[in-house]
Amino acid sequence: MSSINPAFEAMNSLGRSATPFLFVIDFALREPLVKPLNTIDANQLKIQIGSYTNHSSRQTSPAGSYKFSLIPPDKQSYRRSFEQVMFHLRRGDSYLLNLTMPVRIKTSLTLEDIYFRSKASYKIWWRDRFTVFSPEPFVKIDNGMIYTFPMKGTIDANLPNAEARLLADPKERAEHFTIVDLLRNDLNSVAQNVHVDRFRYVEKIQTSRGALLQTSSVISGKLPTDYAANLGSIFAALLPAGSISGAPKKRTVELIQLAENYQRGFYTGVMGVFDGKSLNSGVLIRFIEKDEKGLIFKAGGGITVNSKWEDEYAELLQKVYLPF
Repeated sequence: MSSINPAFEAMNSLGRSATPFLFVIDFALREPLVKPLNTIDANQLKIQIGSYTNHSSRQTSPAGSYKFSLIPPDKQSYRRSFEQVMFHLRRGDSYLLNLTMPVRIKTSLTLEDIYFRSKASYKIWWRDRFTVFSPEPFVKIDNGMIYTFPMKGTIDANLPNAEARLLADPKERAEHFTIVDLLRNDLNSVAQNVHVDRFRYVEKIQTSRGALLQTSSVISGKLPTDYAANLGSIFAALLPAGSISGAPKKRTVELIQLAENYQRGFYTGVMGVFDGKSLNSGVLIRFIEKDEKGLIFKAGGGITVNSKWEDEYAELLQKVYLPF
């Protein structure tokens, strides 16, 4: 039997003792963080996951106007990566691949400012590194049941008949079907009686650049009675998240590493909190990272054989926003 990553071993141990803990797991499992909640310094790392937070509200959070702009990445660089992906999609090596790219941004706000002002279900600020304001749940565990919430398919909410267009779009529909099937199979590896509870419903997300519509589904299954002692093993089986990798997962991750000319780091990893009984986690998307040159917003979208590079490039830029 192959050895398990030490971070997942730590999750198993803390779950076994019902010790509340935080986990922040990067995409490539190079520097995952797992810490008991009572050891986290809020001056270094702030989190808000659902109703849980490790800090008080900041009274001095800036109000009023701010500056925010993006520098569109080179279209031809994106197109080259896109065409490389399409070659493998046409060969049948992958059916869905999430292609991402870093986008340089400029803003008058700090990472901490963005964290406090953001409206999102999953937020994290890691001092001098990054901030995240993600709308996407990954896995929730409660009372022996496990739930996952694939989110795939996006459209500008201000377009005429936007919801109907999103639901009728054959590319978006195929993308969502594929990811639901992938995550249903993922849950089958750790749970029983897996089924889709709700399929392809529409949610609205407010952004600094206008509203977006996205489609999501809900999938659930029943975990073994000893699930708390195996939380890390469960995540080891489920990661990386299907919605930000693709299908089939193993080969698609290999293709991602060939097509993307940068390191994702914590972007498209997962974060979550176990409170001693229940677990809530989200996907690390809507991600702003600090480097020596300033700030980078990492973004992307799902590519299928029916995708067009111009549309996917436009969707990438559409996802570069602040959620306030």
